[in-house]
Amino acid sequence: MSAPGAEPTVTRTDADGVATLTLQRPALSHRLRTELLAAVREVAADESVRAVLLTGSGRAFCVGQDLAEHVDELRSERPDGAPSLSVVEAEYNPLMLALAALRVPLVVGINGACAGAGLGIALAGDLRVAAAGAKLTTAFAGIGLSSDSALASRLVHCVGGSRAAELLLLPEPFLAETAAEWGLVHRVVPAADVLAEATALATRLAAGPTLAYRAIKTVLATAATDGLEDTLALEASLQTDLGATADHREAVEAFLAKRPPVFTGR
Repeated sequence: MSAPGAEPTVTRTDADGVATLTLQRPALSHRLRTELLAAVREVAADESVRAVLLTGSGRAFCVGQDLAEHVDELRSERPDGAPSLSVVEAEYNPLMLALAALRVPLVVGINGACAGAGLGIALAGDLRVAAAGAKLTTAFAGIGLSSDSALASRLVHCVGGSRAAELLLLPEPFLAETAAEWGLVHRVVPAADVLAEATALATRLAAGPTLAYRAIKTVLATAATDGLEDTLALEASLQTDLGATADHREAVEAFLAKRPPVFTGR
């Protein structure tokens, strides 16, 4: 976490079962990556958290690697840059795995510019709300790199291999409105409304059937790669377990009584 007396690069607030993590800096420095990973692991272990909202502050969501910090590392190392790029395995990969492992829905509020690893982090969300006019880009090829932060995988799943290749090979900025047309974001709202819209969405999810959401995330994680028989078997197993939950019983009884269900996550 933050050094004593230092302003945090990631803050957390909690309300109505939603843990909101806010990036206080636009660039992914070593410190921000470390604090974000710690925060994600903290909310993952908190049983009171029923949904997570990740957003940025200011005019940008996340513009990827802190290049000023990165160039200092490159200048101090051998020409092949191997030590500086080992940060992908040491820091980016654990962060992306921690985000993917969240048992509860993850909503991302893209409040502004989103580039490189920042786009990879945004696409780790289950649902994404973006600011109108916000610019997104893969960025990596523009600085002589390929991709990290699971960006290639997420793009292929979201927009298909052909468009993913175009976005990675030609890293030109595209607007949030275009991202919505492609399915990369789910809602586009005025920049001033991103936090409120994303919070409302996360709060709605936090009041929902937590165990069912976890099962949905489990199925979606492998649905694109598993065979039909494997998917059917997984669905059957999860449905059997969910059928014995209090939330399922409550939802059926509420439907018959013509009243809204009250989910408890059990």
